[in-house]
Amino acid sequence: MAMVELPEVDRFGPEQVIVVNDPAAHLLGYLVVDNLAAGPAIGGLRMATDVSVVEVARLARAMTLKNAAAGLPHGGAKAGIVADPGLPFEEKVRLVRAFGRAIRDVVGYIPGPDMGLNEPLMAHLRDACGRAVGLPAVLGGIPLDVLGATGYGVAIAAEVAAERGAVQLAGARVVVQGFGSVGSHAARFLVQRGAVVVAASDSRGAVANDEGLDIEALVAHKATGETVSTFAGGSPVAPEDLVGWPCDIWVPAARPDVLTVENVSDLRARLVLEGANIPASREAEERLHAGGVVVVPDFVANAGGVICAAVEYAGGTSVQAFATIEDKIRTNTRLVLDGVAESGEPPRRVAERIAEQRVEEAMSYRAAP
Repeated sequence: MAMVELPEVDRFGPEQVIVVNDPAAHLLGYLVVDNLAAGPAIGGLRMATDVSVVEVARLARAMTLKNAAAGLPHGGAKAGIVADPGLPFEEKVRLVRAFGRAIRDVVGYIPGPDMGLNEPLMAHLRDACGRAVGLPAVLGGIPLDVLGATGYGVAIAAEVAAERGAVQLAGARVVVQGFGSVGSHAARFLVQRGAVVVAASDSRGAVANDEGLDIEALVAHKATGETVSTFAGGSPVAPEDLVGWPCDIWVPAARPDVLTVENVSDLRARLVLEGANIPASREAEERLHAGGVVVVPDFVANAGGVICAAVEYAGGTSVQAFATIEDKIRTNTRLVLDGVAESGEPPRRVAERIAEQRVEEAMSYRAAP
């Protein structure tokens, strides 16, 4: 059996690292419960062929910080199944249910939909393990991917950055790297605020139109199963070209680590809104900050999804969820950007300090061993 690289451990966690290995079910997956001091952990379950326990641990820490930054009574965790997200739905159901049975006793973890999974699969997961958020409406869920909760929060972060002088939203040129459930809604909400999306990509290609892409038409095109690169309203381009595409706002909304020290100097934007989790290395973000580019970190900008999930878990409605998303992300983005202006530190360091202080306070109420 291959050795599994374990994540680093610090004062915050992780509290549990679980490998689910069931050869009979052709299932390999990981669950990392990072920190439960603030309450049961909410964090997504993703499906990808290259997901690793170290990546899941990094994402779990991002959830600890995200939930703390948003002031939610929840800790952080994340899970991943090693499989092709393009599998037939029935096969994904089988894997998700097998994973759910394996984690049934980890009651401190409340899973939600992440990359490669959706609300119907969360219904199967809840049936298998007894808990989940991001459920279909018929089960009392708030379909966050359908409503665009995370993308809405990204747009609110953009409004605050515009208030602080990073960009002017009216006429701002936007590039969306990852035109999926987060990126497509972020694009739609930004266009509603006067921005123009000039390029977008998905896992199979990219498309550009310097006059602006028709976002509703592009969403409809994607709904047919086509890649964005075949959209008639633009020209196909290489996905890797999007890092250097001229724009005002760059929205990474796909996989981790798309901005690195190797390519960050190519970026031609004034504002980066991190719709994806850990889309940039710390070094890349620091270079952007040194160059005058404003970066709203992932666990601030993309917290809309987990805020929606927390409202669902508490029995709230979609109206309450969106009001809470706007309030919390607007408040937290202002707090971070004002902290940057005062201290001169990169936004992630300011945001981490705020979130870590909240986690430490929550940990102080735990009984000593």
